[in-house]
Amino acid sequence: MEATPIDALVIEAQVVEVLYTCFDPEIPLNIYELSLVHEINVDESRAVVLKMPLTSPGCPAAQSLPVEVASRVQAIPSVSVAKGEVVWDPPWAPSMMSEAAKLQLRML
Repeated sequence: MEATPIDALVIEAQVVEVLYTCFDPEIPLNIYELSLVHEINVDESRAVVLKMPLTSPGCPAAQSLPVEVASRVQAIPSVSVAKGEVVWDPPWAPSMMSEAAKLQLRML
């Protein structure tokens, strides 16, 4: 069954809900608020690809975090397959975090 544009929006919203349950192993905040997901792409086959920057090239979660996130997104019933791709452009910066994350980290 192909995803319609509406289906893709619903799936994207479900993915965001899941991202709120995924926490950075070093910073006690969810990866969505930390802006550790730049893009959520849902194609017509309901496959989800997440473009994920890391806080630094030496990030200890580089191998595990994309796999964990993909596994959690894959558990959404309407998702056919999920993949987390590490990207370096644009590079992650603290200014990308949500206001809520900055407030929790006392950066505001």
